[in-house]
Amino acid sequence: MFMGTYNNSIDAKNRMIVPSKLRAQLKGDKCVITIGMDRCLCIYSMEDWERLAQKFMEIPESDLEARKYVRAVFSNAQEYEFDSQGRIIIPDNLKEYAGIKKELVTMGVMTKIEVWSKEVLNSPENNGKIDAVAGAEALLRYGF
Repeated sequence: MFMGTYNNSIDAKNRMIVPSKLRAQLKGDKCVITIGMDRCLCIYSMEDWERLAQKFMEIPESDLEARKYVRAVFSNAQEYEFDSQGRIIIPDNLKEYAGIKKELVTMGVMTKIEVWSKEVLNSPENNGKIDAVAGAEALLRYGF
């Protein structure tokens, strides 16, 4: 399970170092990176990516909104191998989607790693604040 928050950055060649504690949990030298919700990027282990793909295959093609989301996730997904320094390249289309310029916040979030532009994460629209009441109410719907 991925957890923890790390501050890092992207270099001039669009490479980012995946923090070693998170990278070790990816089980191998390959991963998949794609768009996530809320303007972040998501990095998945190959195993978790396959599990996610299987769940997406269960969604009926007749669900237009789900179909659009699945299309966006898979059309933006890329498989990467880490270089010798534990870096992966963030392609321009993903940098643009996430608003990444230089500074990153990388978070372990259960079965994935989220990569955020520090500016986007701390923006007024998404200031990272948790509404404890709304969060608790949402969790109640799932039996927490």
